[in-house]
Amino acid sequence: MIDQTEPPGVAPTFWRRVLTFPVSQMVVAILFIAIPFAAVSTPFNLFVTDKPLRRVGALLLTAIVLGAYWAYVRIVERRAVTELSSSHAVRELGGGLLLGALLFSTSIGILAASGVYQITGNNGWGVMLGSVPGFILTGVLEETVIRGVVFRILEKSLGSWLALGISAVIFGGLHLLNPGATFLNAAAISVEGGVLLAAAFMLTRRLWLCIGIHIAWNFTQGGIFSVAVSGGKSTGLLQSRMVGPDWLTGGTFGAEASVVAFAVCAAAGAVLIVLAIRKGNVVSPAWVGRAASQAH
Repeated sequence: MIDQTEPPGVAPTFWRRVLTFPVSQMVVAILFIAIPFAAVSTPFNLFVTDKPLRRVGALLLTAIVLGAYWAYVRIVERRAVTELSSSHAVRELGGGLLLGALLFSTSIGILAASGVYQITGNNGWGVMLGSVPGFILTGVLEETVIRGVVFRILEKSLGSWLALGISAVIFGGLHLLNPGATFLNAAAISVEGGVLLAAAFMLTRRLWLCIGIHIAWNFTQGGIFSVAVSGGKSTGLLQSRMVGPDWLTGGTFGAEASVVAFAVCAAAGAVLIVLAIRKGNVVSPAWVGRAASQAH
């Protein structure tokens, strides 16, 4: 939280008031991340064609995203970056990777048992491993911005439930920019991704669990099962095809738009929300706290 402490009798400065406003905070935080990200990614995209070097670039950009977020919190919010606590990183990131892989594998397993997902061959381990850096970058970037910035900052003012709803809608809405996206796809992503991943952040109050879930979900989907990831064609370990109606296959958007994936992730999100509630990690809206203090 931004340090709003001022000397006794001295009102907060204009810029301090601006920086404590949620929308301003989100804009500043996103600029902290976007500027160095663009400065490095632009020349890579324009001039680097070597695939191994581009994979190194993806890992470099991942480090830049985390570093820029850390710098924003330390410089602007003036606090310890607890959501990137190193003491919890291995356990929660590992747990997220296992959970994300399990959730998508369960979804594709149900589709395979129904005859919807069919394996037709394999592309080799090299193809699968080559996809890892890109999925790491996507997972870290999206979780840092949507959960670390948008959800977390909104939650301080609006409380957990409104922040969860708004950030989920934003997350789903951003997927409308992807190939083959429809409003129905975006609504599915809002629930299965937006709610699930915000619930993971609520439970731990750190980014590692939701980052792990996001990376493993995308990697398992595209890097192993060769299913389109949010509309982007993917070539992974297995050669495959999807047979059936769009509501089962997810259409060109990918299996994450399938009713099966929706049900699996919605159930997992509900479990994480219950665990967060039991842990006492639900934040009340700021106006509730003010009303309670005035009543006393």
